[in-house]
Amino acid sequence: MTHRSGASHVASGLSVADILAALYARVLRVRPLEPNWAQRDRLILSKGHAAAALYSVLARTGFFDPTLLETFYLDGSMLGGHATRGEVPGVEHSTGSLGHGLSVGVGMAYGARLRHHEWRTFVVLSDGECDEGSTWEAAMFASHHGLGNVAAVVDYNRIQSLASTDATLTLEPFSAKWTAFGWRVVEIDGHDHDQLVGALEMDTDLSQPLVVVAHTIKGKGVDFMENSVLWHYRAPNILEREAALQQLRSERGER
Repeated sequence: MTHRSGASHVASGLSVADILAALYARVLRVRPLEPNWAQRDRLILSKGHAAAALYSVLARTGFFDPTLLETFYLDGSMLGGHATRGEVPGVEHSTGSLGHGLSVGVGMAYGARLRHHEWRTFVVLSDGECDEGSTWEAAMFASHHGLGNVAAVVDYNRIQSLASTDATLTLEPFSAKWTAFGWRVVEIDGHDHDQLVGALEMDTDLSQPLVVVAHTIKGKGVDFMENSVLWHYRAPNILEREAALQQLRSERGER
């Protein structure tokens, strides 16, 4: 998808792919053939620049025809380079301007509680957007109101647009910050589906919001993309595309 369109953020998509796959396959209550089902769980991909991964998961889950993925980021396509709500079934909110996804998700969760709905809201954030003050304002609001129906998953790959997170603005002690803001914190391997599902399904305490700090690898599965700032923006050429696909197929046991 990113090669065909010359789009960026392929490494960001690879770091979050396991998180999205585990959520849609084993956690979220959704009906792909009825995307606006009133009692569905809501998922917001706050790191909307990883839209290619979200669209891929939605297509494989049955929200729309997978052949549409061939139009990603091309002129006239409904699949924009950032997560786009409207024409795309399953996308709950247009994102990509970082720092706003948690605020919207917390607002949805608060509205659900006021209306006595049982659905939950899940927000997938980048680590870099936790530099934004609006993220922490939302965190305070959720804790103050005891919104146990909201869960955040932070894709903690430690690389943001131009440098590492440590070089840009140190986040550590990261989990302690969330604890201080009144959230329950679970740290996991963000590429282990069982750990992801276990952390989110153990969420039975409705008095506090939950944050899952998912330790991931930027560019996961492709050795020349892993932990590289370069691949935050670069699109693979044809040789890089084939090399990457071969590695990913080998990891899955395919030829």
